[in-house]
This record gives sequence, structure tokens and C-alpha cells, in this order.
Amino acid sequence: MNNNAHAIILISSPDRPGLVAAVTDFININGGNIINLEQHVDKQDNTFFMRIEWDLANFIIPKEKISDYFQTLYVNKYNMTFRLYFNDHTPRMAVFVSKMSHCLFDILARYTAGEWKVEIPLIISNHEDLRWVAERFGIEYHVLKLDKDNKDEIEAKQLVLLEEKKIDFIVLARYMQILTDKFIESYPNRIINIHHSFLPAFVGARPYHAAYERGVKIIGATSHYVTTELDAGPIIEQDITRITHRDSVENLVRKGQDLEKIVLSHAIESHLKRRILVYKNKTILFS
Repeated sequence: MNNNAHAIILISSPDRPGLVAAVTDFININGGNIINLEQHVDKQDNTFFMRIEWDLANFIIPKEKISDYFQTLYVNKYNMTFRLYFNDHTPRMAVFVSKMSHCLFDILARYTAGEWKVEIPLIISNHEDLRWVAERFGIEYHVLKLDKDNKDEIEAKQLVLLEEKKIDFIVLARYMQILTDKFIESYPNRIINIHHSFLPAFVGARPYHAAYERGVKIIGATSHYVTTELDAGPIIEQDITRITHRDSVENLVRKGQDLEKIVLSHAIESHLKRRILVYKNKTILFS
């Protein structure tokens, strides 16, 4: 086994005494060394959440058997839901774009700088505009143009590409298309979106212009997992910045785009580091 290999398990269950002891005992008695443990109890729902990471160097249960052991010993007994991850797996991410480049450039800069342990095998778009960006970074770029009559056909082709490239999750880096329920259900809690935080006050194609006309004093950005309810999925990351009457529309756009790319990248990093536990329609975000 890789001496640097770690396991991460994310758990939710009805709260009751002894849950922390049960999980830590499972790790300790099998030779694991706990590196990080965080927990939270939602008193309103009486629900327990935990993220625990441990060193596998001396763990006596083989990696491929850990899930089965945990399922048998604890899941039914404590009515748990869990997900198990290993840090030696490098996730594969697909990026979907349209014409705006600010989020794509930020993602690719972090990727090439080695900030994230991730592979980006392809970029998918409905326009040719950003092909030159993909080519500069040496990443496959696929244009699949959509219209109101071919959405099902194009999404089927997208899903084939994603399957061929063994994609683990998708990032919508200002991809200006609404995904169908069927597509979303193929990647549950594995599609990350970014948008300005004007919704629903300033809808449409020119939200910053509308915000300028109203004299808003803050602008923001929200990144969330995509669900079948438009722009209403579990929120991963948000941020705001203040503006004044001195800011032009161009300043609002620039500040908004800066927020969008930072918030999106923070959300991607949290996803990659397995810090996010989705519960109902919200997230528990461990540090």
C-alpha cells in the first residue's frame, strides 16, 4: 500500500450517543492513524455529520474491503449514510464553457500551477470562441452546438464523451445553457455551477447593468451543485464585495467576474478535498 495513502469518510446519521467512538474505534483497532476529525450536530433535525481522515500505512483492512466492512458493521446499526474516498485517486474534471473566459482562465491557471490534484481531459462548449484557450493549455476542446430542437441529441453526445474520458465531475464555468433533468441525474452532486448573486432580483442577460440602474451597494457570486430546480441547488461557496455610486457598469462587471472566478475555484477545491457533505438541499462544509 502507498505509505502516503489516506482514506476520507463522510458520514451522516440520526444523532445518538457513541457515534464518534464507534467510528474512531473502527479506525484505531484496525491500525489506522487519525489525521483529521470534524463533526457537527444539526439540533433542529437531530442529525449527526462527520468527516474523518486517516492514514492507511498500517491499516489492516485492504482498501477495496473498507467500504464493505464499514457497511456491515455500522451502517445498518446506526442508520448511517456514508461516502468513502482515497487521496491517491486523482479526480477527472470536465469544464463546460460558452463565450466568457474569466472562470476558465482561472481554473486552468490553478490547474497548470499544480494547486489542485485533478486532471482536465476535455473542455466542452456550445461555441468556438474559447478553442484557442484550450489549445494554449493543450486540452481537448469539443464544440457541440445546441438549439431548441437538438438538446437531447447533444446532451447524449456529451454524456458519451464524459463516459469515454472517465469524468468524475463537471464544472460549468459560465456555461450559458440549462441542463436537462436526465443529464443532471447522471452526475448527482457532481456538477458545480457559478453565477452572480443578483438572482432572482436581476434576471436576464445584463444583470450588472440592471444592478447599476438600481444603485445596488453590494454584488456577489454563488457556487452550488446543480439540481433539477434551476439555480436552487446546495450552495458550496459565496462571497460579496461592496460597490458605490462611483463604480461604473464596467467596474461592476470586472468586480463581479473577479468574485465569480474566486468563488468557483474555492468550490472546486472544497469538492476535490472532499470537504463537502450534501444533506437535503444544503451542504455541510468542513474546514
